[in-house]
Amino acid sequence: MARNDARTRQLLTFVDQAFNRKSWHGTNLRGSIRGLTAEQAQWRPARGRHNIHELVVHAAYWKYAVANRLRRGQRGAFALKGSNWFERTGKDRLWQDDVALLDRVHEDLRSLIAEGRDADLDRPLPRSEMTPAALISGVAAHDLYHAGQIQLIKRLQRSTSGA
Repeated sequence: MARNDARTRQLLTFVDQAFNRKSWHGTNLRGSIRGLTAEQAQWRPARGRHNIHELVVHAAYWKYAVANRLRRGQRGAFALKGSNWFERTGKDRLWQDDVALLDRVHEDLRSLIAEGRDADLDRPLPRSEMTPAALISGVAAHDLYHAGQIQLIKRLQRSTSGA
């Protein structure tokens, strides 16, 4: 990243604060899952609703998708088969692996953003009206949205268990 690319640094700060860095807004995505067990991550607020584990993999998938778009369509393969939502009803190991996947995909996206330049932020991506700036701010908002969902699911879980 060029030293004078202040806007790119600012977007990177937003992404970091939404994911795992301290900010005024409270719990970020990584903080919302800190200390959770696989059992807690599997709990569903109602039949047909997503559990925390599924939200984590969903967030990882969209970080991967944004990174692919920022690479201007160069495709890789997401670590799991499928797209968007991945059913998760698994064991401790699977939960730990999926949290590690979220961390890895975030670091990949973060590195890609850091390599960017302010001059490119508002240029639409190929075959799209979407700009890198919109994707980057969107992925930060997506993290915070799901962090809030996870916080709510944890509260609902505690209230139904009597804790």
